[in-house]
Amino acid sequence: MKTIIAACSQNLSGSRASIQTALRTLLAVPWPSQRDVGSALQLLAVLQWVLSFLLLGIVSLLLLIYLLFTSLWLIPVLYLAWIIFDWDTPEKGGRRLPCLRRWTVWKHFRDYFPVKLVKTHDLSPRHNYIIGSHPHGILCVGAFCNFITGSTGFEELFPGIRSSLTTLAGNFRLPVFREYLMSGGERCLPCPARAIGYLLSQQGAGNAVAIVIGGAAESLSCRPGVTTLILRNRKGFVRMALRHGAFLVPSFSFGENDLFRQVVFEEGSWMRSIQRRFQKMMGFAPCLFYGRGLTSCRSRGFLPSPPPPLPAVGEPLAVPKVENPSRELVDRYHELYISALLKLFNENKTKYGLSESDELHIL
Repeated sequence: MKTIIAACSQNLSGSRASIQTALRTLLAVPWPSQRDVGSALQLLAVLQWVLSFLLLGIVSLLLLIYLLFTSLWLIPVLYLAWIIFDWDTPEKGGRRLPCLRRWTVWKHFRDYFPVKLVKTHDLSPRHNYIIGSHPHGILCVGAFCNFITGSTGFEELFPGIRSSLTTLAGNFRLPVFREYLMSGGERCLPCPARAIGYLLSQQGAGNAVAIVIGGAAESLSCRPGVTTLILRNRKGFVRMALRHGAFLVPSFSFGENDLFRQVVFEEGSWMRSIQRRFQKMMGFAPCLFYGRGLTSCRSRGFLPSPPPPLPAVGEPLAVPKVENPSRELVDRYHELYISALLKLFNENKTKYGLSESDELHIL
């Protein structure tokens, strides 16, 4: 019996010593610093955003179709009924959830770059505005961060102004993704004139609708170091501003085209032809692009690379309210808008990484 007790005591002593050794080893391992934890959270915030834009809608659609043929068929049926009931909501200002606009994940998203909104002039809450956002880039990072989330302090910089961002109407037909767009920040609207017109005419003053004017055509040509915009024949936003008396405001996101690398196909090539046809059918063009990877800046993946996009909001251009503006009037204010955009670019380019010789080319 004494032998058994001695053996047990020896085993307990050995186990205690092993535990103490393990604890000492664990405590000796360097714990992640606050900076490391912050960097990891920033990576995850940007990763969820990229994956949501690229995959959430398609994956959700396929999942709901699959569930139709299982015992959980009631879930997609009820969601379809909800979409039918909620069909017109995106065209009537969407669902504004201020709590999600202040979601902490958007602050991590901002700090990943970091994005900073540059104010050059005041915007009076007594007017409505159409903000032209340039350039498109691949995923419109600057426009999303500034006009959809509250992470860069848009409301603090422009008190009394409620910002919205337009996107393709087809995005609001994709299940789950439509909820993400409408609820993930301030307001995200489909691009058709009906949605923009409703916000500018039925929601009082103090509304600012941001439109990425270059669209899919501009995204096909974006690459680092290129400052070319598709704008010369884009006049619908000016006509809309005249019909509602909304002031025109230029904005330029310095560094937007440097976030991703893209395989640019030459005009006339069969790949560019496929992109153009897809754009006409679907409203957007498939781009072959890449950025940095998840593990390091030198690896390749789908995360945007530094430098950060630095959007600058320019001087508002006063626009009269004209129910049926003539072509000459639209052309006049279109030229005034281009002049204001060029002024904004030239006054700020050397502050944000460009040289004095760099020019903004408008096609």
